Amino acid sequence: MAGQDDDDEFERLLNDFIATQLEDVEDEPAKKEPPQPAPKAEAPTAKETKIADPNREKFSDDDEGDDELAMLKDNEKALCSAVRNFQSAVEMIAAENNIKNKMQPIEPIMLFPNYKPSVGQMINQEIIKGWDILIKACPETIQKINPSSSDEELLDFAEKSDDENVQFSIISYVEALIEMEGCEIAYKEHKLKKEKKRLERKIYEEHQRRISLMNRYIEAIREKKFPINAERLVKNYFKTAQKDADGAFKVLTTSPAVFAPIEFDKIKPRLFGLIKVSPQDGIRFNKLIGDFLKKLKR
Repeated sequence: MAGQDDDDEFERLLNDFIATQLEDVEDEPAKKEPPQPAPKAEAPTAKETKIADPNREKFSDDDEGDDELAMLKDNEKALCSAVRNFQSAVEMIAAENNIKNKMQPIEPIMLFPNYKPSVGQMINQEIIKGWDILIKACPETIQKINPSSSDEELLDFAEKSDDENVQFSIISYVEALIEMEGCEIAYKEHKLKKEKKRLERKIYEEHQRRISLMNRYIEAIREKKFPINAERLVKNYFKTAQKDADGAFKVLTTSPAVFAPIEFDKIKPRLFGLIKVSPQDGIRFNKLIGDFLKKLKR
């Protein structure tokens, strides 16, 4: 009986553990609508003002017109700001050198509710367009940059540059790379967490299916009033089936007494007690129970 109690306690603890783990398993909504920014007056945006103003400063989360940035998480917000700063600096350089700007602005909505690799690819494409402009506008300066330079080397190069716009663009580019890496790491962690939760749900659902099936077997055997401990029979069968499902089912349907002995004290003598219970009755019930279980659907 100690082993049976241990099994019951294990199942109870497993149920409690899985139920706790599944409290936050709910999938994310298919579409999460971003909060709508407050209406703005008809006036140039912060971005337009900064590009036109040679004394502009970097975009910040507190800038007017950046209501959409506020809806982003920290990682996505930092990435969006860095990319917008890079594009702002490159746009200024393009305007000063009469170069057509083919960059498409990266808007906060693209990073809502979370960063995705597809958006990262889009950002990379726009950054490449920005570098094309820098090469056309400042070929001698840009050619001094080693393509395999580290972040520290790029920042050191920017610090030594006399061109404020080039300096600002390179610094923003490095910031964008760093924030992109942070977003990639957060995305992978989020993906792994979702996969973990999916597996936990699958384990939980399989465990519940197994319990339901066990209970169905137990109730069916009890209803027939067979002289055997239905709960012990079924639990031992399922425990064996975890290692060898086909072999366990064959034994269950041909010799169920292997999993739980026939209880002779529950067999009633026949012919009003004239025919006493004998080992042959045990063999007979062993076959009856096996035939009955064979007909039950697994």
